[in-house]
Amino acid sequence: RLMKGDVEAVAKSLKAETNGEISVSGAELAGHLARAGMIDEYRLYVHPVVLGGGKPYFQSGLSLALKPLGTQRLAQGVTLLRYAPAGS
Repeated sequence: RLMKGDVEAVAKSLKAETNGEISVSGAELAGHLARAGMIDEYRLYVHPVVLGGGKPYFQSGLSLALKPLGTQRLAQGVTLLRYAPAGS
């Protein structure tokens, strides 16, 4: 769903009307929500490919203390790493 307005207010509204999971993509949007303490879990997918550039996964200047929740091996050598904010 495409939304406009205050990121934190829109995310709180979506969370209030949703019983399931909400997935967020994009370093800038995730950075805003992380700073607001609104992310419950980070899911990092590690692919067996090396690239020389690209957009950063996390917003520049964002520092996260995370605790591991588990790992899962997926098809084609992909590994899912799950983390929660350390304060959770």
